[in-house]
Amino acid sequence: MDQIAGGNLIAKIVKLTRGTLFGVIVVAGFQSTLDAGDLIEFLSGVTEEGTILAIHKDAKNFEFQPKSASSTEAKTYAYSEVHAVTYQGRRFVMTPKPAPATQTKPDKQPNVAQSATDDDTRTKAEVLALIDEAGRTPPDWFDSTTMNHPATLDLSWPIKTTGPWNEATNVGQYIWGRVNPNESRWRSGIKLVHECVARHQSDPDLLKRDMDKLGDMYFTLLQDYARAAFWLQKGNATVDRPTGIYLSECYWKLGNKTMALERFKGKLLHIDAIKLLGDMGEIEGALSVAEYYSKTNEFNEAFLNAGDALRSAGRLDEAVRYYQKVLTRNQARNAEYLKRYTARASGAIEAIKLFDEADVSRVADGTYTDMSTGYNGMLEVQIRVADSRIEGVKVTKHQEKQFYAALTDTTSQIVAKQGVRDIDGTSGATITSQAIIHASARALAQGASAK
Repeated sequence: MDQIAGGNLIAKIVKLTRGTLFGVIVVAGFQSTLDAGDLIEFLSGVTEEGTILAIHKDAKNFEFQPKSASSTEAKTYAYSEVHAVTYQGRRFVMTPKPAPATQTKPDKQPNVAQSATDDDTRTKAEVLALIDEAGRTPPDWFDSTTMNHPATLDLSWPIKTTGPWNEATNVGQYIWGRVNPNESRWRSGIKLVHECVARHQSDPDLLKRDMDKLGDMYFTLLQDYARAAFWLQKGNATVDRPTGIYLSECYWKLGNKTMALERFKGKLLHIDAIKLLGDMGEIEGALSVAEYYSKTNEFNEAFLNAGDALRSAGRLDEAVRYYQKVLTRNQARNAEYLKRYTARASGAIEAIKLFDEADVSRVADGTYTDMSTGYNGMLEVQIRVADSRIEGVKVTKHQEKQFYAALTDTTSQIVAKQGVRDIDGTSGATITSQAIIHASARALAQGASAK
């Protein structure tokens, strides 16, 4: 180990390559005083300020004291994790970044095997007929629902927006900022998009966007799978986008898993396919897609979704290993995203460790409350247990904005399954859904210790 000590370290830099890496920097012509701040740039783009303490050339790693941490919290980073370092005012590239992605989508179809049709409860013809009938029939709430959007809203809703964010004029921004976070506006918001569909019949681009949004809203807000599928089909939703994965999920939810899987054959898959494949029990297919995305800038989502799939399948040790990958790599596009990813991974690992304690048969009668980290902050769950049964689960506090149907869907699943195992995260709101599961596991564990 080469310690950075006092005095001048003077040498000539012959060549800076991946082979020499930090060993070259140690002997560069720098002043070795530790007062000046050093900077690490990770391959993910995240940066961290602090002080380089020691370099282990044989092990190809180095010790780093973050600026905000105490002296006992030094971190060790491998050379391969670091894109560049700035030491005493001079910047050196350690590991070149990979070519910019086109890596956000697979360049080839992962190995997603086709399952047998034993799981199908409806034929393809029956599913398509159900979709067509629902799509051509207004929901029972439609006529009685009043659109209450601002009069200033521009219903021409251009594809490209200009100017600052304005929820009073832009339809898409209004849906994101005022409709999605407010359940009381969900139906009127969907009716608004139906109005846009009617207005845009002569504009194919606008019409396709409207139909895609309608399918998205019926799916994520109301879990009306037949109507969602109707509009996603009309909008030709493809599996390289979230709405294309939603359409496959609709087919599965409506009783035909084969239809869902057929859409994946030889296609570019969006990362959301990991979750759906896991929910359908296609674990090896889910892991195949996750393996691809683990090599892209979406590696955190890949690891988390793979962990969720394995946890739902009861392969708990493997699930923990995937969640741990998030904590070990400890990288994200910025500090806020890193906090979300690591909190979710830590919460998932804790929930698995609490599974035995969270068995409702071991929980004393009573009402228990606990919390976990959601997308926008802490989320609180209250569970009521009587006669060794979960009588009710309720989210009592949260700061989520795009929670979609997770607050009711996930809590209903916990009651239906009488526990936190084998719960499918709500599509479109996975982080919120997982936070509910984690908080519920903690709450039930409280009750087990009280029995």
